[in-house]
Amino acid sequence: MQPRQKTLRYLLADGFHDMAYVAWGEPDRPPVVCVHGLTRQGRDFDRLARALASDFYVLCPDLPGRGRSDWLAGPDFYQPLTYVTALAALLATLPPAVHWVGTSLGGICGMILAAQGKTPLTKLVLNDVGPFIPAAAIARIQHYMQPAPVLPDRGALEALLRVIHASFGVPDDDGWAEMAEHSGRDLAEGGITLHYDPAIGEAFNGQPAADVDLSMFWEKITIPTFTIRGALSDLLLPETLAAMEKAGSRSLVLPEIGHAPSLMDDKTISAIRGFLLEN
Repeated sequence: MQPRQKTLRYLLADGFHDMAYVAWGEPDRPPVVCVHGLTRQGRDFDRLARALASDFYVLCPDLPGRGRSDWLAGPDFYQPLTYVTALAALLATLPPAVHWVGTSLGGICGMILAAQGKTPLTKLVLNDVGPFIPAAAIARIQHYMQPAPVLPDRGALEALLRVIHASFGVPDDDGWAEMAEHSGRDLAEGGITLHYDPAIGEAFNGQPAADVDLSMFWEKITIPTFTIRGALSDLLLPETLAAMEKAGSRSLVLPEIGHAPSLMDDKTISAIRGFLLEN
């Protein structure tokens, strides 16, 4: 099964932009939107989407500035409000009952949207993110978000991904090859680099690392929530997960994995599918 490549147009202060996404399954099935992390793209969800497509219509966007989506005018545009604006345009094309799977930044966007009045979200899967993000995790991400190198080929790109994303717990060599297939941007002068706009790094590194408190959104969420944590994660701390569980979130902790679980293994995929299928 191969996904269908699509685009939609959304409006920012400087004009219209196109956001790319891939769609799996039939449009008459219940929709699931899967949103990736800070420097990733929608094809990270291929294995999960393929497993869900027999029961759901699965849409996996490339956030602005990533993958096939338009780059924006400058670093100031790369912020959660921009992403939520683009994602709201996608939600507007769907029936008003949407399940959400969000990894890291994608989970932050999901929390913001789930907290809104008349939200179309009906279930929320948060992959290694919660209402509190410690400064140390922000600093670590800033460290690896340096200017992306120019590499000779996709083999070298895969080798780089195995280093910078070692904590993802990608379960097999095919998984790394799949990640490399969709993570590169061919350069006109030759070579390949990572698929995101360098201005994203400028935006993220443009301020000192500090704790992030998202409790104002989390406390307004009333839909069923399932939280996945990598046991070695520095971004979703054990005490944060415990507080989320106390508030009613179900959880799954994955051993020997950090931030953020790849969602490529059968156990995790089965757990997400089970949660989304429950009435």
